[in-house]
Amino acid sequence: MRKLIFLFFVGLAITVSSCRQDFVFEPSTGDLVFSKDTIYLDTVFANIGSSTYTLKVYNRSSKDIKIPTIQLGKGLTSKYRMTVDGMTGENNRIFHDVELLAKDSMYIFIETTAGIVDANPSDFLYTDQIEFDSGANLQKVELVTLIQDAYFIFPNKQNGITESIPIGFNEDGTVLETNGRNLSHNHPDNGNEYLFNTDKPYVVYGYASVPNGETLTIPAGARVHFHAESGLVVQQGGTLHVDGSTSNTEALENEVIFEGDRLEPEYSNVPGQWGTVYLRQGSTNHKIKNLTIKNAIIGLLVENNFGTPMTIENTQIYDCSNVGLLGRAATIEGKNMVINTAGVASLACTLGGSYEFKHCTFNNNWVSSKQVAVTIDNYYTDRTNNQQIAFDLIKANFKNCIIFGSNQIELLVNKSTDTSKQFNKLFSKCQIKFNNNNNQFTNNPDYAFINDASEIIKNGIVDFQNIRKNKLFIGADSASKNFGVDVGVPFDILGNPRNGIFDLGAYNSIVFPAD
Repeated sequence: MRKLIFLFFVGLAITVSSCRQDFVFEPSTGDLVFSKDTIYLDTVFANIGSSTYTLKVYNRSSKDIKIPTIQLGKGLTSKYRMTVDGMTGENNRIFHDVELLAKDSMYIFIETTAGIVDANPSDFLYTDQIEFDSGANLQKVELVTLIQDAYFIFPNKQNGITESIPIGFNEDGTVLETNGRNLSHNHPDNGNEYLFNTDKPYVVYGYASVPNGETLTIPAGARVHFHAESGLVVQQGGTLHVDGSTSNTEALENEVIFEGDRLEPEYSNVPGQWGTVYLRQGSTNHKIKNLTIKNAIIGLLVENNFGTPMTIENTQIYDCSNVGLLGRAATIEGKNMVINTAGVASLACTLGGSYEFKHCTFNNNWVSSKQVAVTIDNYYTDRTNNQQIAFDLIKANFKNCIIFGSNQIELLVNKSTDTSKQFNKLFSKCQIKFNNNNNQFTNNPDYAFINDASEIIKNGIVDFQNIRKNKLFIGADSASKNFGVDVGVPFDILGNPRNGIFDLGAYNSIVFPAD
C-alpha cells in the first residue's frame, strides 16, 4: 500500500512538473523568422484607409519564448496600425510581453491611413518598421506605402444629417434621394468642379450631381474613382462631356478612366464596387469619347433624352455586376465600343428608344445561364394589372458588330404584343452567338434575320485574345475578319486606320504575340 501511495505522488509530481514547463517562457533571443522582410501596402489615397495586410511570425526554436516588445518604429504617432495575435495592444501600435510557443507561429495584421503630408515629398512613400525586441535582439520588418493625393468630392454633413440629391421617384410619386451633392464652380478645396483637372485623381463619396443648366467636362487623362455606393448623376437639363483621346502607351495617358477606389491589384476586375453613371431623363447633349468604365454595378444608365442623340465613341465598359450600358427609351449613337462581362447584359436597350451601333464589340462571359451580351425590348409589365406598357422602338441598328459570349444564346429580342408601337431593328454584317439548340426561336419572326448568311455570321470562331483580361482584339482565325462594309467609321478604337478592310467589332484584327 505504501508503495502504491509513493508511486501515486511521484506520478503526480512528474505531471505537475511537466505542466509547469508549458508555462515557462524564455526571453526571445532575436531568432524570429518572418513570412516577409518588407510589407508593401498597395497605393492608397490620402486619408483613406488601406486594406489589411498579413505578416506571419515563426518561432522555429524548441523553446516557448516571450517577446518583450513588438512595436511600430514611430510609436504612437505612426500612421500604421496592427493587431498581434488578436490583441490590440497600446493603441494598436505597441505590445508588451508577447508569448509564442515553441514551433508555433502568430499573425500580425497591418493597416494604414496616412495623408499626403505624412509621406516623403520626393517619392510620396510613407514608411515605418515593426520592431521586435530591442538592443542586440532587435529585428525589423519594413512597412512601405505609396500615398496618392486626390481631389475629394463628398456630401456635406450638418447636425449629423448627410446632404442628399434627387435620383428619381418612388412608386407613390415621392422623390427618391441618395447621399450626394451638386458640384460647385468654386469649391474651397477643388476649385471649379465642373471642369475636372488631370494633375491628380478625383475620389467621389456618395453621388456627384450635375444640376439643370450645368455641364460637367472631363478632359483627356482624367482619373475618377468612386467609393462603394457612389457614382455620378446628371439631372434633367444637365450635360456630361467626356473628352478623352487616343493614347500612345499602355498607360492610357489620354484615356478618361472611371473605376472603384480600391487600388490593390486583386480588385482590378472585381464587379460591383460602385454604383453607376446615371444620365437621368431630360438630361441632354451628352458626348463621351475615349472613356473606360470598370467595376460598376451599371456602367452607364441612360434615360430618355427626348431624341437628342448621346454619342459614345472609343469607349470600353468592363466587369459590371448588372449591366454595362443600360438605355431606357434613350437615344444613343455608339461607335467603336467594347463592353465585356456583366451579370445581366453587356448592353440592354429597353423601353424602346433609338439606338445605332457601328463597329462595336459586345461580349458576355459572366458565369450565369441567364446572361446575354445584348437584350432589346420595348415594354415593361405593370405589376398591378399584369398589362404591358409599350413604347416605340424607333430603331435598334447594329452594323459591323460582334455579339458573343459564353452562353448558347447571346442576343434576346422581346417585342411587345401592342402592334401599334414601332419595333424596328437591323443587324447588318454582324457575328452573333446564337445556338438555337432547343428550337425555341425557330418560328419566331423576330429572329428570322439570324439565318441570312450574307449579313450574319451565326456562331463561328470569334478568336478573342484574352476575354478574362478584357482584351477583345480579334486574331487571325476570327470569322469577323474582313466581313464588314464601310459604315463611316474609318479608324478603329485604337486610332488605327481601317484602310478599306472592315473587320467586325471595335478593333482591327491582329496577329497575337507569342506567349
